[in-house]
Amino acid sequence: MTTALITGATAGIGAAFARRLAADGHDVVLVARDVTRLREQATELHDRHGVEAEVLAADLSEEEGIAAVEARLSDPRRPVDILVNNAGFGNKGRFLEVSMADELKMLTVHCEAVLRLTSAAAAAMKDRRRGAVVNVASVAAFVPRGTYGASKAWVVQFTQGAARDLAGSGVRLMALCPGFVRTEFHERAGMGTDNIPGWMWLDADKLVTAALTDLKRGKTLSIPDPRYKALMGVAKLAPRGLLGGVSSKAGRKYGPE
Repeated sequence: MTTALITGATAGIGAAFARRLAADGHDVVLVARDVTRLREQATELHDRHGVEAEVLAADLSEEEGIAAVEARLSDPRRPVDILVNNAGFGNKGRFLEVSMADELKMLTVHCEAVLRLTSAAAAAMKDRRRGAVVNVASVAAFVPRGTYGASKAWVVQFTQGAARDLAGSGVRLMALCPGFVRTEFHERAGMGTDNIPGWMWLDADKLVTAALTDLKRGKTLSIPDPRYKALMGVAKLAPRGLLGGVSSKAGRKYGPE
């Protein structure tokens, strides 16, 4: 029996990963801040799929929380075979409208935690010569969109660089770049979504299925939907200034997860 650890596991993409991996027979370690929701989720996954579901309450914006998850990933007695770094959030507002404390908190969760947890997991996986890490980024990584987009761009570059360095080690790394997904993300950030066209919304469970398929194929970057693949292709050709204007306006009302 293999074990998967998912951060931000109680809602949205993280919950979809937990459901799918448990259904596939993996024991799961569920990481989030809300211990009540974690326990409810663990009970449901255990009862439905017959897997072990461990709860680890941790705030990845705090040193104590990151260190606790690092320790779990490094424990040789309880190896983790799949890590999904999904925890993240958005801030509503333009640059200088968001407090510096919130900007730094975002960098801690999106960058420092991803770096440290990936490092802890990959080191243990390399010793066993098997394992996989999925770092959830965003299509916002490819357009100018303040700290959120910059942090997700870092996730993509870091993951692909680490994957190259670990080639042949048995450890697979992939950056997952979804577009708009119906989760609690926008509500928590106080972002309106009324002006997002219906065709741009993705289903979290279908997204996870596509992502795991890409992981099995050895991809280091997954944009798990033809619509967003096409949009990102257009974005590469569009003038940077135009993208910056569009992204800035959109970012004041909403941002892709």
